Formats: sequence, structure tokens, C-alpha cells
Amino acid sequence: MASFRFLHAADIHLDSPLKGLTGQDGIAAERVRCATREAFDRLVSVAIEEKVSFLIIAGDLYDGDWRDYKTGLFFAAQMGRLNAANIPVYLLHGNHDAESQITKRLDLPGNVHVFGTHAPETFRLGELGVALHGHSFRQRDVTDNLVPHYPGPVNGAFNIGVLHTACGLGGHENYAPCSLNDLVNKGYDYWALGHVHQATVLHERPHVVFPGNLQGRHVRETGAKGACLVTVSDREVVEFEAMPCDVVRWAVLPVSLAGASAMGEVIDRVRDALETAVANGSEGRLLACRIVLEGRTEVHAQLVSSGEQLLADARASALGLGDEVAWVEKVTMATEATLNPEALAQREDAIGELQRMLQDAKSDADLLAQIEGDIGELVRRLPHEVRTEIEDDVLKSAIAGDYDTLIRDVAPYLSARLIAGEA
Repeated sequence: MASFRFLHAADIHLDSPLKGLTGQDGIAAERVRCATREAFDRLVSVAIEEKVSFLIIAGDLYDGDWRDYKTGLFFAAQMGRLNAANIPVYLLHGNHDAESQITKRLDLPGNVHVFGTHAPETFRLGELGVALHGHSFRQRDVTDNLVPHYPGPVNGAFNIGVLHTACGLGGHENYAPCSLNDLVNKGYDYWALGHVHQATVLHERPHVVFPGNLQGRHVRETGAKGACLVTVSDREVVEFEAMPCDVVRWAVLPVSLAGASAMGEVIDRVRDALETAVANGSEGRLLACRIVLEGRTEVHAQLVSSGEQLLADARASALGLGDEVAWVEKVTMATEATLNPEALAQREDAIGELQRMLQDAKSDADLLAQIEGDIGELVRRLPHEVRTEIEDDVLKSAIAGDYDTLIRDVAPYLSARLIAGEA
């Protein structure tokens, strides 16, 4: 059997709107907005430069019911580049593609082969001795295990199964559920999976692989993102390489403020953290980051009351590194005051009175009922998609109806706001 190489990618989410950009402008913010296109352009360039025999896209090329046909035309143009290089593409539709109007209506170049939605389909590459088996999603919510319906392996061929599934990994919608044993026991040589956005090799020989998504889209998708370059010889995977394709790299940067006694020190430490992260983790890409300020510090109260100014200062520090070097999505506070709550409660002023009231709040039935009536009603009116996307711990507690935790978390904030007003 001839030796050959192929690229395995998934979860492109082409032109998906990246989060954290509302109201932001400038070169860096625009780069973040265009990141999924640039990453896909880079994937195609890698395929051409590496002279791969074919490219697999294991689902979620698009991003739901996306109606902008410029997205589809961009994809078609990229497929044209591969067509000119004689590189075929084997495309499987995942849950997001099943919702897409583009998926249903766009004509694609002849080198793009789409797995059918009614039953598993096999494409054979006789000159390479390869058989690819896949079953596209017909609708978003595929709840059946599709693996038993995939055909048996083709004798004498390198068999590749293409599937969009969580494969039992937690934290993901359980579409097309299956177990690792289902895949390993199928008799295929390689499983090209999609749906899980973190690159993961679940098994070797046979290889069962999630390449992760091509481009991180928010701060929960940190680190390098890309595709897998696989080299096969004599029906064996002999080399397996992660190929970064991302153009924006997300990171969470913890910044310790322990011992900081002035706001100037805060900005200096943020700047140092940005410089270190750019030097050590971005590999020349735009670093999009969330800064987390932490530790016990005398300036805790000032930090709590200066959120917008802190974000502006952090972004200015990022811009000071260059036009497309770093971009700050958000600054969050996880600091603590040097004064403990018990000491605050001893004060004979409004701050002490507030602290004592907050300490007693958990056992105040009337207050808890008022919170339930006011905050609970507001939360119930929030759209489902808003509630599921919220990251703030205080808001999460409100949504969950966990008012004890809500009071515990909001108490330091209220105290800090009053203390800051004394300055």
C-alpha cells in the first residue's frame, strides 16, 4: 500500500461571531472578528504546502442557522484552491451544519464529497487503498448511536470512520452517543471525530481522535487550536502531528496583587503578565486574554470600584506591545481585602452596619423572600440562551436560585464599594 498523508479537521464554525467584542474596535478587535476565516485559510494553505492526499472535515463547518451567503462563497473559494491542487475534501455535516441554510443550498466544487444523511456512505480512494465511512446529521438532535450502522471495514484498505459525536466525554451535548469501545471494536484503522473542541487522542491503534476546533472563539477555548496531520504507511499510522491553524490564541492570565499597595503597581503587574504571555505562549499570534486579578491587597476596594478604568488601562498596556500583539477581552476581580469581614463588622458606621446586616441576611426570611420576588422574577424572564451563556458567579447563583451563595458573593463587593467611597 502506498504511503500518504491526510489532514483531519473539525468544528470550523466558519464566521461564527466571537464573544467579548461588543462595542470594541481597532485592529486587534477586527482581527478577532475575522479569526475563523483566517484560520480556515491557513488550514487550506497547510493542506497545499504539505501536499496531503485529502482533507477530512468532521462536522460543524458552519455555525447553525447562518444565512450570510458570503460565508458559503468564501468556503467554495477555498475549496477551489484545493481543487486546483488536486486535493479532495470529505465533508461530514454535524449538528450545526444540519441547521444551516448554506448547507442545504450551496453548490460546491467537484472535489468536495459530502457524506449522506439518510445512511452511512463510503468513499473509496482506490489508488491509495483508503475507504472513508461517514454519516452526516440530517437534523441537529441526533440521539441514536450511529456506529452500529456503519459498514464493516473494507478488506485490505486503510479504513477511516468519520463521525460527529461527544463519545461520552462530559461537558458536551451528547449527539450521536457512542462509547470508545464501539469505535475501537468496529475494525477501522482511524476514527476522525468532531464535536469536542479540545484536541484529544482517545486511543491509538486504532487511532480515535478529536482534532479540536480550528480557532478558539472565546476565553473557554484557550491554547493552540488546529488540525491533525496524519502519515500512513502500510496501513499503519506512522506519524501524527498537531498543526496549529489559529490566528488568535485565547488565554486566561492570573495576576497576583499580593502586597500591592497602589493602583500603579496593579497596572505594572498587568503589563508584566501580558509581556510574559506574549513571549511564552502566543507563538507570534494575537493573544486574546482575560486578566484575573487575585490575592489579598490593600487596593481591593479601589479595584472593585474602578472596573471600567482598569479595563481601559489593561487594553492600553496591550496596545503598547504593538498593533496585533495582544488584546484584553475582560478584567475580572478575584482579590480580597486586607481587612476581614469580622473586623469590618466591628465598625460603628454605615460600613459596619452593612457588614452586620449581610452576615445576618442568610437567616432573614423576609429578605430572602424579597430577593426571590425581585431577582427571581427578573431571572425567569431571561431568554434561555442568555442564562446558559452567563459566566459571572453572582449571576449564576441568582439564576440557580441559590440566594445564600448570592449573598455570600455579593457581600464583599458591597463592602468594598462603600470603603472605596471613603477614599
